[in-house]
Amino acid sequence: MPAMRAAQVTRANGPLEVVEREIPIPGAGQIRVKVHACGICHSDTVVKESLFPGIQYPRIPGHEVAGVVDAIGPGVARWKAGDRVGVGWNGGYCGYCDSCRRGNFFACKTSSLVTGISSDGGYAEYTIAPTIALAAIPDELDPVEAAPLMCAGVTTFNALRNSGARPGDLVAILGLGGLGHLGVQYAAKMGFRTVAIARGEDKEPLAKKLGAWQYIDSRVADPAAELGKLGGAKVVLATVTDGAAMGAAAGGLGPNGTMMVLGVGGPFQVSPLPLILGCQSIKGWYSGISSDSEDALSFSVMTGVRSMNEVFPLERAPEAYDRMLSGKARFRVVLKMGK
Repeated sequence: MPAMRAAQVTRANGPLEVVEREIPIPGAGQIRVKVHACGICHSDTVVKESLFPGIQYPRIPGHEVAGVVDAIGPGVARWKAGDRVGVGWNGGYCGYCDSCRRGNFFACKTSSLVTGISSDGGYAEYTIAPTIALAAIPDELDPVEAAPLMCAGVTTFNALRNSGARPGDLVAILGLGGLGHLGVQYAAKMGFRTVAIARGEDKEPLAKKLGAWQYIDSRVADPAAELGKLGGAKVVLATVTDGAAMGAAAGGLGPNGTMMVLGVGGPFQVSPLPLILGCQSIKGWYSGISSDSEDALSFSVMTGVRSMNEVFPLERAPEAYDRMLSGKARFRVVLKMGK
């Protein structure tokens, strides 16, 4: 059988290994994507460390996939060979359970699939995806640019556009890393008065370059107090994994303000009294489905939002994964297939 290169986790808590695998064949309603690039996301630790129930090994991680349609299974009508497509975290849903019937596809109760977790993902030269999981990639984005937008991009973009903030509102982006550097760009392009919050004065020039109106160095200033001086935030987009930092920033919400939590970290504490008196809320946000990804990609093309990436070849996937995990990458790590 024809073979492909892939980086897989063979067992729970096992190493990421570059191997040869058979090229998969698409079934009914599926397409095969020839992967050109795949982002490495912190959520890929779910596979490496077996943090998600029911993972079957060996498993190929990767849910920031950019490539082209390579082969089409029976019953596929919309897509054709050569179409530029991406696949994100949401790998499909049933369409008929109670959650799906109400449009809550992310909460599908029957067959909710996660790319690279419940099925093999994009750390490979080829991957299989159901047609419902595909997003069209605009011609203006090359694969390395598009790949991180399939998770980090759509997550921040979708959270902001569903946050209730309107142009002119004060929106704070907590963190200036892989998610945060995109969140600042999207917030500024959406017309929000964008405040970036991060640790260290050295990050201020980058924050301003990305579009931040104000910068708060959390090492020397209290984010809540500083946001309060500006009238309080309509939205705090929490992209960090530090629970204490989230709790501290929640105090900077204004009346009817909302903290949108994107970063998966430890527990954090907030006082209920300000939440009650200010009619404030704390809300988690899921990334999105394929149509949300298409919206994020189109908006990025229109406004010039781009991810800052470090690029590695597939054969260096273990090194690339460790680079992501170190927190030192500026700011997303992307595997590029071929030369």
